[in-house]
Amino acid sequence: MNGDNNIDDYFSILNLIENNPEKSQREIAIDMSLSVGKVNFLLKELTQKELIKFDRFLNSNNKWAYRYLLTPHGFKEKITITRDFLNRKELEYEALRKDIEMLKRIVDGDKY
Repeated sequence: MNGDNNIDDYFSILNLIENNPEKSQREIAIDMSLSVGKVNFLLKELTQKELIKFDRFLNSNNKWAYRYLLTPHGFKEKITITRDFLNRKELEYEALRKDIEMLKRIVDGDKY
């Protein structure tokens, strides 16, 4: 999945699915601040990559719904995605920390 434009979305959706596999696409879309169409697209991609699978079930309203489950391959890939996500966020944090230090020196009248 390296080089994928949707890596942050994959990270978020895999976490949501793992924690609540019976969430509807609409609920996932709301939680992720995405359109239902985008969520549908992501779920199809993850299914094609065999990271998730889904099965139908009869919900409490007597309506058919889907349950999304991570596959064994999906669990492994989620670990890789999480590691990459964490590394990227740590680099962003370090860059931000340096910017904050420089701005504090400017505010305090020091040269940077």
